[in-house]
Amino acid sequence: MNSTIEINREIFREMVKFYGETLNLPPLSAKIYAYLIFDFERNGICFEEFVEVFSASKSSVSSNLNLLLNANLIVDFNKINERKRFFMINENYMQIRFTAIIDKMKREISILDQLNEFRKSNDEKILERFEIYKSLLNKNIKNIEETLHKI
Repeated sequence: MNSTIEINREIFREMVKFYGETLNLPPLSAKIYAYLIFDFERNGICFEEFVEVFSASKSSVSSNLNLLLNANLIVDFNKINERKRFFMINENYMQIRFTAIIDKMKREISILDQLNEFRKSNDEKILERFEIYKSLLNKNIKNIEETLHKI
């Protein structure tokens, strides 16, 4: 069995590197994730294809698919009259990714507020920089939330 989808190797390599770094994925997980992005028709890719395409052991592919499933980056399904499981990108991945970013920014604001309260500085320059940074975080949170509601 060869690949059921057409990929561009250069774009694929760039995606593997990007998603590996951005989503903190191990190399095989990043490859699987990037490969699934090329499934434009959303037909799904079966387990055996990953084993063959990546020349990886069944246990490695299984472990990495489970990691991606647990992170909600991919979903699995069965086709009618087939026992095979197929995998595809979770269509809600943007929502998941950017919700996590919003949560981190809100957490940072909370920590900064606690630190500022503890510090009790009267230095206007420090307070101004603090407020500018906090404002930037709040604007980004608002922008991302508004965009997510549109998607």
